[in-house]
Amino acid sequence: MRLTTKGRFAVTAMIDLALRQNNGPVTLAAISQRQQISLSYLEQLFGKLRRHELVESTRGPGGGYSLGRKADKITVADIIVSVDEPIDATHCGGKENCMGEAGRCMTHELWASLNSRMVEFLDSVTLQKLVDDQLAKGVVIESTPQVKKAIFSSPIVKPMRINAPNSVFALGNAFSKS
Repeated sequence: MRLTTKGRFAVTAMIDLALRQNNGPVTLAAISQRQQISLSYLEQLFGKLRRHELVESTRGPGGGYSLGRKADKITVADIIVSVDEPIDATHCGGKENCMGEAGRCMTHELWASLNSRMVEFLDSVTLQKLVDDQLAKGVVIESTPQVKKAIFSSPIVKPMRINAPNSVFALGNAFSKS
């Protein structure tokens, strides 16, 4: 089995999100910057994670993503499968036609057994465990400062005086007087 960047990035982004969601929704731009993952790639991954209900999105100012369920209820297998990452070491994709019409190859059972062990292992590792591991390593979670916006009862408007004709006729009159 080869775990591609799709699965790696999805797990990394989910750990980042789980670490920081207590301060409110986390933006993909912030995850992109911290983890050095392309923003457009994260958008694709999070679309799939959202369809599998692993994350929830909040729109508008202050919006972003939060976990769709508790971190201890999300496994690495859930994340990898949701981004269409195959967990399969067989050459045939589990179809048992490794050798074409001749059927399975001699090592099919070996790779199928490896598949079940990988799924079993990835299903035993929760997102919460990965978060706890990061916290134990001393990862610092920055608190996002709340930006206070000033609220005025009416907008401040400074009148602007322009000394110019306000119509074609006034412009014509201005030229005819000179």
